[in-house]
Amino acid sequence: MGKGEKPSCGGYPSSIFIIVINEFCERFSYYGMRAVLVLYFKYFLLWDDNLATVIYHAFAALCYFTPLMGAIIADSWLGKFKTIIYLSIVYAVGQVVMAVSAIHDLTDHNRDGKPDNYTVHIALSMTGLLLIAFGTGGIKPCVSAFGGDQFEEHQDKQRARFFSIFYLSINAGSLLSTIITPILRGEECGIYSQQQCYPLAFGVPAALMFIALIVFISGSSLYKKVAPQGNILAQVCTCIGFAIKNRFKNRSKSIPKREHWLDWAREKYDERLIAQIKMVVKVLFLYIPLPMFWALYDQQGSRWTLQATTMDGNFGAITIQPDQMQTVNPILIIILVPIVDGCLYPLIRKCNLNFTPLKKITVGMFLAALAFIAAALVQIEIDKTLPKFPNADHIQLKVLNLDPSEVTITYPTEALPTVNIPSLKADQYNTFPTITPMNVTIKYGNSIRNESYLGLEGTNRYTLLVTENRTNLISDIIKKPEQGQNAIRFVNNIVDTIVNITVDDKWVQEVIYMDASNYTLVKSGTKKVTVYLHNGTECSQQTMDFGFGSAYTFVIDECSPSGLKLNATEEIQPNSVHMALLIPQYFILTAGEVVFSVTGLEFSYSQAPSNMKAVLQGGWQLTVAFGNVIVLIVAGASRLSEQWAEYVLFAALLFAVCIIFSIMAYFYTYVDPAEIEAQFDDPDRKKKEKEIEANAYENFDGPYSQTKM
Repeated sequence: MGKGEKPSCGGYPSSIFIIVINEFCERFSYYGMRAVLVLYFKYFLLWDDNLATVIYHAFAALCYFTPLMGAIIADSWLGKFKTIIYLSIVYAVGQVVMAVSAIHDLTDHNRDGKPDNYTVHIALSMTGLLLIAFGTGGIKPCVSAFGGDQFEEHQDKQRARFFSIFYLSINAGSLLSTIITPILRGEECGIYSQQQCYPLAFGVPAALMFIALIVFISGSSLYKKVAPQGNILAQVCTCIGFAIKNRFKNRSKSIPKREHWLDWAREKYDERLIAQIKMVVKVLFLYIPLPMFWALYDQQGSRWTLQATTMDGNFGAITIQPDQMQTVNPILIIILVPIVDGCLYPLIRKCNLNFTPLKKITVGMFLAALAFIAAALVQIEIDKTLPKFPNADHIQLKVLNLDPSEVTITYPTEALPTVNIPSLKADQYNTFPTITPMNVTIKYGNSIRNESYLGLEGTNRYTLLVTENRTNLISDIIKKPEQGQNAIRFVNNIVDTIVNITVDDKWVQEVIYMDASNYTLVKSGTKKVTVYLHNGTECSQQTMDFGFGSAYTFVIDECSPSGLKLNATEEIQPNSVHMALLIPQYFILTAGEVVFSVTGLEFSYSQAPSNMKAVLQGGWQLTVAFGNVIVLIVAGASRLSEQWAEYVLFAALLFAVCIIFSIMAYFYTYVDPAEIEAQFDDPDRKKKEKEIEANAYENFDGPYSQTKM
């Protein structure tokens, strides 16, 4: 090995393997944290769907605005190596802060609803997300470019393969993290109270980020470190700014029109640079409609994850958590990329179809819009199964007969007939206006009793427990259990006896006769219910096999050494729309991504000048940022009450943008940047241009000719 030569392995610099491992860990950290983020907002911070969606996409947008900052720091000041290290430290600290913010025992011992010191959790969460956004965004443009710096000029083939491996490591990290972190979230942990384990779900990504940092630093002696070369982005911006300023400065003067508005920068900037910027601006103009694609694409982690919480995740041998559905995307990418590149595109070429890059991008946007139409159709099916809760002017009431005999109920409205309810059965929910008082007539045989209830508030559900001699009105659950859980409670129907109840050996509550326990959330599957009487009798029974999102009331009717007698009444039916119905919309969207994203990166690279490829890559990432901003605007401003209608709105917007982009693409002329740049290296051309320019000035007597003197 010669002096200054770096170690290699199989023709590849050894350092690139460290960079690939670092990228895998970093992407695991980012996507693992992001996979559970919207559920953390909704179920830990208790935000509604719209606020959770807005903050999620604000964070995602910031992650794609900050790469420009990272590129400027690396190119103008620290260099790529130091920028990656310093911003990775910021990144890792942010992950730790997120994990700490999710500790439910951090500020209180009993988290009933919102924590006592709720603002502490909010402040820590927002601080952690800001640090992560600056960290991940800042290193985004540096790591891949730093990997490319490790190769020599003659290693073009190895460099191309490195980028393929690099992209594979991104998808591998994304795939594994979106499988693992939802599992970690689903565990229960806590010192004083047991909650879903968000600290662990955030803590493991934090650990992976520290591993990524340590791995990267360990390869310091192996790296080829290129010193900062100056910020080409700053040159582009100042040149554009000078052209605009110079054009407006001379707009009232009798100056010959110039072919392009950037030509007004010729007084200060080299014509080669101006020609390069013209190519960049031409492509950036095409980028204007593209954020709409990302506005739909990034909703996989927000709206689509929330959609999955209302569905059945039982796939037989395994149970899929709502946030694990995001794994469908990287799995499909790994499958579709080789199929599209190796089969579909060659077949299109054989058919002599001119499937240009811009046509591919148009098709990608069209597919994304179709995916949201599919999502809307699925949402309509979900809405059919959701319970209809009362509005602010109404209540819902049902009667549960705890007596051995049949009971007859007459409700306070002529719209409902008299209802006969068998023993240990319940009537269905009936909706009534919030009238005061509410009178119910209860008839057992020849015995008739009138009950009157005052102050029943709208939007609530109630169950009236009745026997021949007693009644008790209890409040029911008023929203569907989420995250695939089930709400169960117990009514004690053992006369003059207090019962203690456990579910799977977890104590629930002590319940007196003719009263109900609080609701307990349980996961899918069967549960063992054990009842303890004060006389020492213990009895148990297995429940039915719970699905997802249901609510039941269990009547404890008998407890003896021979067993426990439970009678279940359903309050909310389990989720009946299966998560498998989400696969078509994921498939269509991922197909659109493969056609859109991969082609877009290739198009940007091919149409960019040699020294401005990073500028266009930064512009491409800005389209992702602005896409998330669009979601913020629509989610914040939309007053659509139905989720399916919002999906249709996004699809319609993208269809419209797709038409606009296809028109713009029709008028675009593809260029060869290398050929254009080569023209400026021709000395004869420069000589002729100077002669032509001199003749123009001699024949024109005006303010512009005087300024050139």
